[in-house]
Amino acid sequence: MIDHASVSKWLRDYISAWESYDPAAIGALFSENAGYRYNPYDEPVRGRQAIIENWLENRDDPNTYKAEYTPIAVDGEVAVAQGRTQYFDSDGKFLRQFDNIFVIRFDSEGRCLDFCEWFMQPRGQR
Repeated sequence: MIDHASVSKWLRDYISAWESYDPAAIGALFSENAGYRYNPYDEPVRGRQAIIENWLENRDDPNTYKAEYTPIAVDGEVAVAQGRTQYFDSDGKFLRQFDNIFVIRFDSEGRCLDFCEWFMQPRGQR
């Protein structure tokens, strides 16, 4: 059963997988045929292995970002989370910020079946 606690854990695991770029940690988040969209108008990256490979091809440098996401709504197998992602240069200087909304559909095992990210930058950063 998907609830706020399980979605919160999934989001923490998502951040940990992003920080480590460990293929097993990334793969554990997603179902075999999951879809992952970086924005709602993209075609999804389709399949667990393709998602892992995509993440590994598009790595952020270590310690150049931080993120915090929390669930704001859970309805059956669908969750909506909001959060903030901040990016820094290698010296720690702030570069940019994104405010995020994730729409996540889960399978019965708590793995993501479909992930869609909506994001925007605050005024003055565009």
